[in-house]
Amino acid sequence: MNRAAAGSIVAIGQDDPLDKKSLRADAPARRARVNRPWVAELLTALYIGLIGAIAQASGLFYVLFPELGALSHDVFKRPEGAWARSPVLLVLTTTLAALGGTLITRHLPYGVPAVLLDVGWSALVIGVLRSPFAPALSAGLMPLVLGIRSGLYPPSILFGTAVLAVASLAWRRIGWSLPAPASLDPDDDIVERAPAEYGWVPFFVAFLLLAILTGERLGLRLVLFPPLTVIGFETFAHPTHCPWAGRPAALLAACGLTATVGVACASWVEPLPLAAMLSILAGGGILWLLDVYVPPALAVGLLPFVMSRPEWSFPLAVLIGTALQLGTFAAWRASVRLRRAPG
Repeated sequence: MNRAAAGSIVAIGQDDPLDKKSLRADAPARRARVNRPWVAELLTALYIGLIGAIAQASGLFYVLFPELGALSHDVFKRPEGAWARSPVLLVLTTTLAALGGTLITRHLPYGVPAVLLDVGWSALVIGVLRSPFAPALSAGLMPLVLGIRSGLYPPSILFGTAVLAVASLAWRRIGWSLPAPASLDPDDDIVERAPAEYGWVPFFVAFLLLAILTGERLGLRLVLFPPLTVIGFETFAHPTHCPWAGRPAALLAACGLTATVGVACASWVEPLPLAAMLSILAGGGILWLLDVYVPPALAVGLLPFVMSRPEWSFPLAVLIGTALQLGTFAAWRASVRLRRAPG
């Protein structure tokens, strides 16, 4: 991003005060490295295959928590990134969000009050812990959207994230990487940080309301698919640095294509571990072709695997929900410009 473009985005929304130069200065001390791309993709696929095998053997399909695709991809691709450096918060944030989401699902029907309470709880966990793990929003919302009331759901999230945390620590020690301090993109770390300010929250809530009501109107609850809350949260919270904030067409294509591939793999490929691996590899290929780094889109591709019956209406719901998020974000940017206009 050039300096002129960055300056125009800062004028739209106040993002983190964190200076990119300071991150680059710290990079050598943090042993910033970039993995060979094929190694990161392979490790992500193997990890998802392992979790898929455990899910199939146990019969607890939500062990294959979709956001594990996004989390593992980033952890293996960026071993010195914010997620890889916070293994304890990885487990704690997602498990607490999952616990709250399960309790809410047991006591409230799906609807506006339940969704706002659910997302609010997960956001509170992220804020109190100052956690970089926005995917916890998805962990909290998934029980409500998919009707998961089992008390085994939070331990399943705990198990999957704990395995990833251990794998992350091991991967950082192995050091299969090329020394390239300048290659650590500061934007990726900034997007994974907790928000610095919250003036965007009313528009984020408006987006949630719009998605819920649209889904109810169309009979497509998955218009508010869980990874969409992560996409929306990171877009609003970090408009300056979010890699997809200025590329609406690429975001729409990434989510729609990964959703389609996910349904195809879940419906036509056996066994489950192989299907999940193919979905995550295809998702990585889609992001590479679109040249946009959207980890939550990888979670979209795994979501069909935790549905009781994946349907082809899912990609349509994903496209509608993503378009609603993009529209609300555009409205927020326009309102900020209007308030700051002279006269």
